[in-house]
Order: sequence, then C-alpha cells, then structure tokens
Amino acid sequence: MTHFKTLAAAAALIALPSLALAQDAAPTFDEIGPYIMTTLLFLVAGFLVFFMAAGFAMLEAGLVRSKNVAMQLTKNIALFSFAAIMYWLIGFNLMYPGDGWTISGWVGPFFSQTILDPVGVSAADAALDYASVGSDFFFQLVFVAATASIVSGALAERIKLWPFLIFVVVLTGVFYPISGSWQWGGGWLSEAGFSDFAGSTVVHSVGGWAALAGAIVLGPRIGKYGKDGRVNPFPGSNLALATLGTFILWLGWFGFNGGSQLAAGTVGDISDVSRIFANTNMAAAAGASAALIMTQLTYKKVDLTMVLNGALAGLVSITAEPLAPTLFGALWIGAVGGIIVVLAVPMLDKFKIDDVVGAIPVHLLAGIWGTIAVIFYGDASFITQLTGIAAYGIFTFVASLILWYILKATMGIRVSEEAEINGLDTTELGMEAYPEFSKG
Repeated sequence: MTHFKTLAAAAALIALPSLALAQDAAPTFDEIGPYIMTTLLFLVAGFLVFFMAAGFAMLEAGLVRSKNVAMQLTKNIALFSFAAIMYWLIGFNLMYPGDGWTISGWVGPFFSQTILDPVGVSAADAALDYASVGSDFFFQLVFVAATASIVSGALAERIKLWPFLIFVVVLTGVFYPISGSWQWGGGWLSEAGFSDFAGSTVVHSVGGWAALAGAIVLGPRIGKYGKDGRVNPFPGSNLALATLGTFILWLGWFGFNGGSQLAAGTVGDISDVSRIFANTNMAAAAGASAALIMTQLTYKKVDLTMVLNGALAGLVSITAEPLAPTLFGALWIGAVGGIIVVLAVPMLDKFKIDDVVGAIPVHLLAGIWGTIAVIFYGDASFITQLTGIAAYGIFTFVASLILWYILKATMGIRVSEEAEINGLDTTELGMEAYPEFSKG
C-alpha cells in the first residue's frame, strides 16, 4: 500500500508541469468571458426585438377595421419571413461589406464567403472574437423586419398583398442594407461623425420614408377625405389588441436599444445597458404622458390611439442616443416625441396622406427629432446630423417612390374599389379574422 502511494505521488509530481502548461494554454474567463456575455446579450436582445414583430402585428390588427385584420396579420408574418431570407441572401453582406460575411455558405456576386461559427467552437477560437457570428447576424436581422413593419401599417386596408411583399423583398434585401452600411457598416456617414446609436434614422425613419412614398403613390382609402375637406374617422377594430401591441413593442425596445450597446464583457458595458433600459423606459412613459395631456387640451378628451402612438414616438425619439442622457433628458426628449405625434397626424390629413396607424408621425418625424436631439448629449454636430437625415431621406424616399411607381405600372398596387369596400380579408385571402361577427 505504501509502495502504491509512493508511485501515485511520483506520478502526480510528473503530471503537474503538464497540467500547468495545459492551464496556461487554455483561455481564461477573462479572455472568453466577453465573448460569452456579448453573445448572450445579442441573443437575448434579439429575442426581444423579434417579439416586436408580434407587437406590430397586434397594433396593426387593432387599428384597422375588422374586415382587414386577417390581411394585416398575414402581411406581418410574411414580411418577417421574407426579410429573414433576404437579409441572409443579400442584405447582411451589403450592410457589412468590410467583414465579407456570408451566412451558411451563400456566395453572392459582390462578396466573399464566411459561414456560421463551427459546431462546438473552441475556447481558444472564441477568445479571438467579440461575439459569435450567428448571434450578431440574428441581432441585425430582427432590426430589418421592424423597418418593413412600419410600411405595412401605414398602407393598410387598400394595398394588394403581393406587390407589398415584392416591395418588402427589395427594401430588406437592398435599400435598408445599402443605407445601413453608411453608418453601421463603417461607411461614409460613420466616418463623417454622424451618430445614431440604435436606429432612429437608420431603422425608423427609413421605414417612415418608404411608407410616405407608398402612401403618396397608393392614395387614401375610399371615403377617408370628403370633398369639403372633412376628415372621416375610421375607428380601429380592437383597441385592446392595439394596446397589447404597444406594450409588446415597449418591451421589445429594451432589446432594440440595450442590445445596441454591442458589448457586455465588462462592468462598464453592463452598467451602460442598464442605463439604456432606464432611459428607454422613461422616454416611452414621457411620450405617452405628453400625448395624453395634449389630446385632453386639444380635443377636450383623451385619445387612446394618440397615447399609444405617443409612447412609441417617445421610444423612437430616444433610440438615436439612449445612453448619454440623464433620466430627465430622456423624459423631455420622449415628451417632445409624443407632442410631435399629436401635431403631425392632423397635418398629414391636411395633405390627404392617409396613414392608417400613424406610422409616419411616429417613425419618420419622431425619428428625425431623435436624431437631432443627439446634439444635446452626444458628440455629433447639428450639421452632421442633418446631413445624415437628408441622406437617408433622399435615398430611401426616391428609391421607394421609383419602386412603388414601377409596381403600380406593372402589376398594380391597389385593390379594386369593390374589394376595398368589402374588405381585404375576403377578397384577397378568402377568410375572415372575425367570421362570427360578420355573419351574425
């Protein structure tokens, strides 16, 4: 027994150097910890932003008339699916050309090939990167779908399904990635000092410009504007769904803004993420409160739909710079966004621009405001911010306008008058969201 113990001790002494060498060779948590935590941030934030697709679907389903609800739900699940495929096929590589990334082996004509992380990536390989390619791709992907959802709501109740989806294919595969590369892909606006932390302009105003172009080409719904200049309200089918959708979007925005920190490997990074959460929440609350007060003062009654859009406008407004402001800063930035919505909705009606859900005031106008507001707390200059706003506006609006006119001339984008009156659910889909109500 003693001899066995002596041999075991000798073997242990011999093994110690090799164990030490192995320990020295393996990356420590200090080396791979940032990779793990940042990858986790991308995934969790991506899940939250993905859930915003449900928020948009519920918001739009609640704000359209019951005869068009199934169409809105179809558009929302279809646009996310098309966006996911197009962003893999073309968009991701156009948006980040310097990385030359291509997912799952697709090799396009303009970029080199890179695949997802290998199965069971080693700790040594992880220590060489800041996050997994898969998590980064997924996080960027869910943003592009939000842009398309903005267009869906504005053009509801009179647009054909397939022309809309063709527009989504081009928007998510080409327009959004090209303009996105100017800022987030290390392009010319980034080098010029333009600042847009999470996408007030890169995401939201792009969707707003595309929606504005579509609304102009498509025209207003039948009966929306009278010959005497009167605006006829078309109440939504379910304000409970619209409210649920707003709360889902509010929740998803924590991932939208918090994930855009793009790092979670240090105490400072996590502290910044928590600061972003607090500012994001404050801006939403202030936007809703400002819209509530404004509608009471303006119309002598509170308008729930304005309050919902006020909260969303507050969120859009803080998205360009959710980290630097104080809580008071986030409050007043979000409040201005809520006021913009209340003032902008009747302004659009004066121009007979029919935006069913208020997407243009919320995402375009509040997005412009939020991008300008960066100058109060960030390092960007007013001229640089205006340059970025103008560049995104001109490119997206003109490109979208051309595409909408091409679709209108080739296949038509608007349903027939009869189909619009009867509802798109039955005429375009042959089904109804609420059949028991329409038949009973």
